[in-house]
Amino acid sequence: MDLIEANFVVLDERFKACGGDGSMRRLHTGCRWTEGPVYFPAGRFLVFSDIPNDRLLRWDETTDAVGVFREPSGYANGHTRDRAGRLVSCEHGNRRVTRTEHDGTITVLADRYHGHRLNSPNDVVERSDGSIWFTDPSYGIDSDYEGYRAESEIGGCHVYRVDPADGEVRIVADDFERPNGLAFSVDETRLYIADTRQNPSHIRVFDVSDDGTLSGGEIFGTSDAGGFDGVRVDTEGRVWAAAHDGLHCFAPDGTRIGKLLVPEICSNLTFGGRRRNELFITASTSVYTLRVNFNGAR
Repeated sequence: MDLIEANFVVLDERFKACGGDGSMRRLHTGCRWTEGPVYFPAGRFLVFSDIPNDRLLRWDETTDAVGVFREPSGYANGHTRDRAGRLVSCEHGNRRVTRTEHDGTITVLADRYHGHRLNSPNDVVERSDGSIWFTDPSYGIDSDYEGYRAESEIGGCHVYRVDPADGEVRIVADDFERPNGLAFSVDETRLYIADTRQNPSHIRVFDVSDDGTLSGGEIFGTSDAGGFDGVRVDTEGRVWAAAHDGLHCFAPDGTRIGKLLVPEICSNLTFGGRRRNELFITASTSVYTLRVNFNGAR
């Protein structure tokens, strides 16, 4: 297993508290484009996407083995684990958001808006009220590389919410160019959403009302190294975003305070392990991990 120096770059005094292992481990390589890492503590395994190869892979923490979890996968991209321990997936190829039940059957949560097919759902999170929030850029229909080339039926790239009571799919933000990663603040009163294609690529922050309405939308932070992709939040309210040179860390006030450099272009990240202090990073052809001295928010 490859070991690579863990390079934490301090840009602000507040980042000095962040650290961990001196080396990152490369768990797996040889993929075309890895994405969507999600950790399952009950089974002690990580599921992640290899989008162009149309498969989901699984790394087993107890054996270090990597194998196929699902193939074909519908060109799945981002995932989350819901509060019942089920896998929720964004499928580029099938243009839908699905949930894998405990018996392995697939439930479709969203595939249309007002009768029109979605573009290609990209990343997804669940709020504690059971609502599902996802982004829907057009990457999966732009070409046949990560899905199937097609015209957009929606006519735009939006952010959606699936109501937990009746399954209604509604747009919560419609002024993005390419909405991508998203994450709630620790108290769920704010929602961070990356817009990859903006110049510069940036993260916006919205206030979240009890009924799921968003307001605000100011730019929270910008990238100085390519497009932002996946986003996660730790228990201290710091925002971590995948970029071309690694992970960028922002303080709750929007200041970029540091980076964790990675040798490949990063697509996404998640926290796992029993204490949510194992950091997993999907980056181009590989998946990396290291134990850190901070914890991911639930």
